[in-house]
Amino acid sequence: MKTTPFTEKHISLGAKMHEFAGYNMPIEYSGIIDEHLNVCQNVGVFDVSHMGEFWVKGPNALAFLQKVTSNNVAALEPGKVQYSCFPNETGGIVDDLLVYQYEPEKYMLVPNAANIEKDWNWCVSHNTEGAILENASDRMAQLAVQGPKAILALQKLTSIDLSQIPYYHFTHGEFAGEPDVIISNTGYTGAGGFELYFRPEAGLKIWDAVFEAGAEFGIKPAGLGARDTLRLEMGFCLYGNDIDDTTSPIEAGLGWITKFAEGKNFINRPALELQKKEGTARKLVGFELIDRGIPRHGYALLAADGTPIGTVTSGTMSPIRKIGIGMGYVKTEYSKPGTEICIDMRGRKLKAVVVRPPFRK
Repeated sequence: MKTTPFTEKHISLGAKMHEFAGYNMPIEYSGIIDEHLNVCQNVGVFDVSHMGEFWVKGPNALAFLQKVTSNNVAALEPGKVQYSCFPNETGGIVDDLLVYQYEPEKYMLVPNAANIEKDWNWCVSHNTEGAILENASDRMAQLAVQGPKAILALQKLTSIDLSQIPYYHFTHGEFAGEPDVIISNTGYTGAGGFELYFRPEAGLKIWDAVFEAGAEFGIKPAGLGARDTLRLEMGFCLYGNDIDDTTSPIEAGLGWITKFAEGKNFINRPALELQKKEGTARKLVGFELIDRGIPRHGYALLAADGTPIGTVTSGTMSPIRKIGIGMGYVKTEYSKPGTEICIDMRGRKLKAVVVRPPFRK
């Protein structure tokens, strides 16, 4: 398994470790619920160094990105970030990703850890524009410092005014004595905070500085288990669960990142444009259980009369709400909020209701 600059730190702190996307990653420390609540109330630190980073540079960078991504990259300016996806030729999604505009002809893409090789090959094979591509995934580390008190801790470590970095914006400069650290406000937890990108060699120095600065604010390390429950409470999609090569961004509720701007002829645009106009046979919805239970990926979704209508893609017991919550694809006629459905939980039919995420207000 691959390691991050923090693998030995996780082990020494007693984290439960497990393979994820080829990396030896911490799943939990003090427990998923404890870590989840601490992120919502104080500040938690996630090692997300396994994520990918690609640079796209040169005079043809914009033309290339307009073709391979669904969102309108022309709307970006230096310091802004965009959520987007790589559409494939058959109506599905190669991956979802973040697009950073660093300079007018320099962008950074942040794809999912499990898809780095797949996404890199996709970009290289579709680069007929001649953009300059660089896979920097092994030369960058990343920490996500999340929670309402993250800004109080991190502000101690930089002269950059963090309050001036709006959501989906970033800057770069000195942090914890290290030069050219990227500080980004694009959290995946819904609890506020920042992501830090830096050279792997600076990792342990930055980790120690962050934990020292956050000690008075209840800082704790958090694992991938809490990261999953936090993103699910917000209704954020997880690639491989809620979206994949077979799900279209339109049926996944990602029409807002699928822009049909003039001159933006991205891959499979005509088919997705038709879906946007005519609708889809199924939709990704959120649901809350009325009965007691925990929905899991793969459970069948049923109409109130027991007719199969779809499948659960993500599910958990909400640490904040203390009820079962989840997402799944259902036939479009059952997608309206307020619709009562059932979860087939190993033969038990549990009542649920379709809702519009986030589950945590």
